Amino acid sequence: MKYFPERPLLVQSDSTLLLETHHDDFEQLSEELGKFAELVKAPEHLHTYRLTPLSLWNAASSGLSADQILYVLRGNSKLEVPGQVQNHIRHYVARYGLVRMIARSDGTMALESDDPAVVSELAHFTTTRAFFIGQSNELTIEFDPAYRGVIKQELIKLGYPVSDLAGYHDGERLPMRLKEFTGKAPAAPMPGGAFRLRDYQREAVDALCADGRRHGGSGVVVLPCGAGKTVVGIAAMARLQCATLILTTNVASVRQWKREIEAKTDLPKDAVGEYSGASKEVCPVTIATYQILTHRHRKDEPFSHMRLFTERDWGLIVYDEVHLLPAPVFRVTAEIQATRRLGLTATLVREDGCEEDVFSLVGPKLYEAGWKELEREGWIAKVRCTELRVTMPREVREAYMTAENKAKARIAGENPNKLNVIRQLMTRHDREPTLVIGQYLDQLKHISEELEAPMISGEMPHKERDRLYAQFREGAIRTLVVSKVANFAIDLPDARVAIQVSGSFGSRQEEAQRLGRILRPKADNEAFFYSLVSEESREQEFSIHRQLFLVEQGYRYEIRQAAAGTGTGTGASAGESFEQQGQGAAAE
Repeated sequence: MKYFPERPLLVQSDSTLLLETHHDDFEQLSEELGKFAELVKAPEHLHTYRLTPLSLWNAASSGLSADQILYVLRGNSKLEVPGQVQNHIRHYVARYGLVRMIARSDGTMALESDDPAVVSELAHFTTTRAFFIGQSNELTIEFDPAYRGVIKQELIKLGYPVSDLAGYHDGERLPMRLKEFTGKAPAAPMPGGAFRLRDYQREAVDALCADGRRHGGSGVVVLPCGAGKTVVGIAAMARLQCATLILTTNVASVRQWKREIEAKTDLPKDAVGEYSGASKEVCPVTIATYQILTHRHRKDEPFSHMRLFTERDWGLIVYDEVHLLPAPVFRVTAEIQATRRLGLTATLVREDGCEEDVFSLVGPKLYEAGWKELEREGWIAKVRCTELRVTMPREVREAYMTAENKAKARIAGENPNKLNVIRQLMTRHDREPTLVIGQYLDQLKHISEELEAPMISGEMPHKERDRLYAQFREGAIRTLVVSKVANFAIDLPDARVAIQVSGSFGSRQEEAQRLGRILRPKADNEAFFYSLVSEESREQEFSIHRQLFLVEQGYRYEIRQAAAGTGTGTGASAGESFEQQGQGAAAE
């Protein structure tokens, strides 16, 4: 067997891929692998990827063939790609589209396949056969359209990702026009508040609207925070010209969507409604929070606001931050498969492991633009990521050592020595728009008082939050201390520095969302993300997992030892440099 030591990749027979991080081709190859494999470990010298059925189905749904995947592996592997891995790739890629869902002229729907053995197997699955009406020939099985979603959900669990070609109804017509500037040269500023759709945004909308081709009509668009996912949603509305229900994470995001729709389309203000705890407007375009949809007075009562899904004849439903879609909304989504669905997210990762439900019920990955690719093109800022390891004071270390595991995470997260590190960073980035982001309210209140900077949390009324966000955008406030309410869909385009002082254990989503707060393009297009981690603690272990997704996108975390002092306000001078530990990825 030939051996190519100069190549960076080793493909193992268990479908794991080992990639050398110090190779000249590392960045380019990691970007390629991310299109069809899942990053599972990211130590300093060697990253481990895994080929999973879902990673291969998403690759197939976005247009990659088995031959294209094998071309990347064969061209970069030190050894010949094992035969079982080649078979694994071909098997799972071929599974996508092997079973198709189609509409029939008599109003029923059918599953069809070119392989009668597959159809015979489908007919005998105990979890799905109760939904079938009958089998008119050896290549099709008829079923009631009411079960369109649940059948897809069940079949993906059985290893058959369905290609849904049954089509969609148009919904209530809603004429609208984008205020898009289409001249040959951009105006600065563009006339009448116009804007220009970026090429990748237009390609994402094209992928959604490709009805009749593979999977057009519903699916997920994956773009980094700050890359204009909201604009993709608005452009899809304008392309489809239909009443639209938009679901998002919080009231601040609802109002941001409303501002953007009013600024970028010719829709009158009374055509766009807010449906939240504060307001219940059902308009041709309605923007609601996931929280209001899943609200109920008692656990044994129904979700009263789920009726919003049938309040109008929606032609499009947009799921903002689809990776956070609550389970009850999945259940309703299974019942509305005839309505076009667009999921928007920076990451397909779900901490609850329900990625298959997103694939089957919202739709497969339609389009993805790489973070580093958009950074190179100047559409998002270049971010320098640094993990600063902070020692704990002796008395805190003693409390940590004797605490139960659950308490250890909080003790490490609230390490008082982090305050001096924050001060050092604030001095280093003097007067630059800065977000200090954390998990624990007591810690954030203390930091807010010490820095004399306003703090935003879920306890603050939305009106006051909006006022502080506006002051930050205008430059009247240079530093905001924010809880996890600012993780999602908050437009703070000038934020240049983010200091993460504590987080939700090992949440990869949260790490990506927090980095996303500083990804908007800047004058010099450079931003800084600092993650403060208590040394030799569970928090350090969690950081390894938290950073996995961003490492997969091509970000490198520089590991440094922070000179934190005693935690009493003395300690190292603010200008003192941090001691470099190593140029890592996500961990040792």
